[in-house]
Amino acid sequence: MENNNIRKLTQFVPALILIAFVVGGLLLFTWNSADEKKMEYSELVATFKADKVSEFELNLTNGELNYKLRGEEKKTYSYKVPDVTIFYNDVHEYILTYNENHPDAAVVFNYKPGSSGSWFLSLLPTLLFILILGGFMFVMMRRMNQSISSENNRSISFGKARIRSGSDRGKKVTFDDVAGADEEKEELTEIVEFLKDPKKYADLGARIPKGVLLVGPPGTGKTLLAKAVAGEADVPFLSISGSDFLEMYVGVGASRVRDLFSQAKKNAPAIIFIDEIDAVGRHRGTGIGGGHDEREQTLNQMLVEMDGFVENEGVIVIAATNRPDILDPALLRPGRFDRQVTVGLPDIKGREEILKVHARNKSLAPGVSLADIARSTVGFTGADLENLLNEAALLAVRRGLHAITMKEIEEATLKVVVGSEKRSHKITDKEKRTTAFHEAGHALATYYLEGQDPVHQVSIIPRGMAAGFTMHLPTEDKMTLSKKYMEDQLVVLLGGRVAEKIVFDDITTGASNDIQRASELARSMVTKYGFSDKLGPISFGGDDHEVFLGMEYGKVKNYSEEIAKNIDEEVNRIIMRAYHRCIEILTTHRDKLDQLALYLIDHEKIDGTDFTKLMEAEA
Repeated sequence: MENNNIRKLTQFVPALILIAFVVGGLLLFTWNSADEKKMEYSELVATFKADKVSEFELNLTNGELNYKLRGEEKKTYSYKVPDVTIFYNDVHEYILTYNENHPDAAVVFNYKPGSSGSWFLSLLPTLLFILILGGFMFVMMRRMNQSISSENNRSISFGKARIRSGSDRGKKVTFDDVAGADEEKEELTEIVEFLKDPKKYADLGARIPKGVLLVGPPGTGKTLLAKAVAGEADVPFLSISGSDFLEMYVGVGASRVRDLFSQAKKNAPAIIFIDEIDAVGRHRGTGIGGGHDEREQTLNQMLVEMDGFVENEGVIVIAATNRPDILDPALLRPGRFDRQVTVGLPDIKGREEILKVHARNKSLAPGVSLADIARSTVGFTGADLENLLNEAALLAVRRGLHAITMKEIEEATLKVVVGSEKRSHKITDKEKRTTAFHEAGHALATYYLEGQDPVHQVSIIPRGMAAGFTMHLPTEDKMTLSKKYMEDQLVVLLGGRVAEKIVFDDITTGASNDIQRASELARSMVTKYGFSDKLGPISFGGDDHEVFLGMEYGKVKNYSEEIAKNIDEEVNRIIMRAYHRCIEILTTHRDKLDQLALYLIDHEKIDGTDFTKLMEAEA
């Protein structure tokens, strides 16, 4: 905004300079005129008669008189003589008489004979002034025309879609660059083959989907899959973001949708990719301001373009979102987005394949095992794994290494999961001791509960926002979680708080995040998973992840106040039961708790192997 204001102000600079130039010229002309007309002719002759003139020059052609007065030789006065002959006769005798009487101070005079070109010299200042004035006028008119033309171009292009073609996106991406999504690639391969050879499908009467919606958590590779489709299919690829349709001006979004599909039809067969389509495709009628806002008009136009009266032969729309629950149902019906492809978190095999792709241009030490890394990164997305290897490479460069070792990878894993290590952060001995027992409580509860993921590392070195951490290493991917597993997980979450209470008979704020996670887990067990024997297998409440106003606005809860009271009581019962179980475990194994805490105070961290040895050693 500030740059626009400066650019607008600079457009007036030529006009201001021109005005100053004209005003200066007028003032100069007026001043010169005033000098020429400040005395009458008789006064001029009287000046010569009084012997006040010391030097003068007379132009015989135009009658210009320049003279100097005695005592003011440094200043020249000008006068326009009406008739040269009359003036000469009037003053000649006085000058000769004075020069005879004062030979030492005689009047110096000079007559300039006229020439045929003198009139041009007299007009030269006026001509220069006119040329400069005309130049400024020309520059001003040209800038005004450019400004008007630029405004017209902006007005014309305002309703155009801001499309990015596949050739603008750098290196060509193919399905070989996408790993851990074999089923997803198989479904999208049909799209690519149809665009290359539509006759094969037409002969069997098959209709290719008009739209494909890629659904999945952030970082799972939805946009990468769309780029791969563009790389595999040798057809125009028109990419645009959902937010590019929206502007503050009414009608712009719908105009851009029309322009997008118009360009795709001209270049058919073609692919349209809309990233983050939930920005424009949210459920209609969910806003407080009514259903006639700009976003809904844009969505209506998109619905018409995808499956209206006009056929989009050869145009396939691919969209990506991580919020399919908030999309309008009309957008998801057959004929628009016929197919939904879920791009989920990769399993252990998929993670290993993803790591192989991202490790192509990195130097790995001989001892690095991608299979071990994949096993220890349960829950990581493709973006997380790429970031993990990049952080490991940065650590290797920082340490002056020529290859990435497992030490850098483990350090990068902790950095991605927990945060950067803060060894320079000074903590008191009391805080260090409290943190040691807190993390020992988590680790001990994990060790003595069957079915929990084994401890991978325990540390009391501050990382990120945490004063310490206990990291678990899952042994396998879990698609579902049992009631017993979740109850034991509550015990582990409360282990730090219980250890502080047992050892110090006091509690700190260090367990705030543990308590928050435990409370959310217990409430989900009651209201979402139906794990409460008292309330039964019933779901209470809506989706807690509804983030936009309107869907739940004005609606009441689907349970009574008595049920709400029972929910609170069940949540409290589940948490307190886990709390007492944790007290029993840590009290029974208090000696191991002390041993582990003292080890952490001395060494600051312990890995999984040494932790197991410490737990199995006899007191």
